[in-house]
This record gives sequence, structure tokens and C-alpha cells, in this order.
Amino acid sequence: MNNNIYTRLHADEIIQRIDKLSPHSKPQWGSMQPAQMFAHCSAFQEIPMGDAFPSRGLLGKLIGGFVKPVFYNEKPLPHNMSTIPTIEIKDDRDFVAEKEKLKQKIIKFQSDGPEKCSPHPHPFFGPLTPEQWGIGIYKHLDHHLKQFGV
Repeated sequence: MNNNIYTRLHADEIIQRIDKLSPHSKPQWGSMQPAQMFAHCSAFQEIPMGDAFPSRGLLGKLIGGFVKPVFYNEKPLPHNMSTIPTIEIKDDRDFVAEKEKLKQKIIKFQSDGPEKCSPHPHPFFGPLTPEQWGIGIYKHLDHHLKQFGV
């Protein structure tokens, strides 16, 4: 069974791992700094929370439905996987503020539960069930925390 951000235990574990990062944590791959990663994950979280509505690109419309199990299956996300252009963070961010914002979004999403998950489709993978979003959000956070060795 996959870990799921709707499960309190899994959300708490992610938050504990976030708390292990410092502004000086170095990525094992990629170029984001910790504060940028927090901002990226927060921006991603806004899609299933119903706070952001990125449009689907042509490639996603063509193949997203065929490859979407990568988002919620048991395999880790690949390193250096391409990201949604609207949530690519390149500017400097405040570590403390971005860390707290992400933690609050995780807590809210977990406590709101699947019932409040937005039906807006993922911009690449397309429509996802609340359960698929819950697993995918966990996998995405896990992927980026592993990027920083936690």
C-alpha cells in the first residue's frame, strides 16, 4: 500500500522531515535551494486544494493519461523529472516563511480530507481521484525531501 498525505501519520512524517532541513541543506540532484523547493511544493499543493488552476499542455493531453500511474504507483518519482512551468521556482525565497507555508498547506490538506480535494485536473496527468492526489502529493513531497537527503 502506498503512503498517502491524507493519513495523519504520513503527513506528520513529512512535516518532521521538513523540519530537518536548514537553509544550507544541499540538493543531491537538481538546482533548487531548500526555500525554492518549499515554494515549489506549496505551489503544487495549491492545485488539489483548489487554489490554482493551471491549464493542460498539449503533451499532457496527448500522453498524460497513459503515464499518470507514475504519479501514484509505488515507484519513486525519477530524479530531474520535468515540472509544471507555472510552479518552477527560480527566484530567491525566504526559508522560514516558505517552510511554514508548506507545513500549513500539508496540515490543511490532510485535515480537510479527500472530500475537499479539487476536481481540477493535474496539468500533465489529467483528472485524478482524491485518493490518487493523496498518494501523489505524498510521493512529490517525499521526492523533494529525498533530494535534500531527509
